[in-house]
Amino acid sequence: MSDEIESFVGTLLEAVRTRTATTPFTDTRELDEATALQVQDAVVRERIEAGNPLMGAKLGLTSKAKMTQMKVDRPLYGWLTTDMQVDAGQTVRCADYIQPRVEPEIAFLLGRDLEGPHIAATHVLAASEAVFGAIDILDSRYAGYAFTFNDVVADNASSAGFVLGGTPLDPYGIDLRLTGCVLQKNGELVSTAAGASVMGHPAAAVAWLVRALAARGMGLEAGQVVMAGGMTEAIPVAPGDSVVASFDRLGSVEIAFR
Repeated sequence: MSDEIESFVGTLLEAVRTRTATTPFTDTRELDEATALQVQDAVVRERIEAGNPLMGAKLGLTSKAKMTQMKVDRPLYGWLTTDMQVDAGQTVRCADYIQPRVEPEIAFLLGRDLEGPHIAATHVLAASEAVFGAIDILDSRYAGYAFTFNDVVADNASSAGFVLGGTPLDPYGIDLRLTGCVLQKNGELVSTAAGASVMGHPAAAVAWLVRALAARGMGLEAGQVVMAGGMTEAIPVAPGDSVVASFDRLGSVEIAFR
């Protein structure tokens, strides 16, 4: 690992350790996408070496709502480790995060490996054992979620936690484009969306991820979970908040914060 990458990684890990946000790297330094991906790889490797195996991947900025919110014009991806999984209905400590936000997503459980530069949505559906309703817990290590594309790539796509819940279904038993979602916070309606908001179809988002990984000689493995990206904008949460994401036919996912 070069001194430059080690410096980037150290800053992000220190932010996590101290629960204190840092400033975006690109405010004061050059950071290209290739270097950002190397930083991401190193950050994830640190989690794995600490005893938290890789569990899957997540997409970010796959909907117009999220791109507009974060002022970014293309999707990205990050990685999920076992320590990020939160059980449905569990109460989560806000103190374990810096500035948590949540968003509803559709998640895929892979039954077969997926790799290659020509993967399409149909291949993703064929390779998936089940689909779930899910909630993604974001926690940018940059103050105020202010960052450039390369900053957030380095930060492992703001990955912090995820909740799978509801009623898992065979992906061929549901039209994910038309799957509606209602997001509520403390009993109040926050936002609504459909699966088509995620790159036209959540499986198309996963296919994009596989093609992006193929360009790096990588792929996804059977048994991994893939979060297809936020259907709505992400909302901030604080102690005392309760969030429910309700999906057509996929049931509801609930999480409370203290």
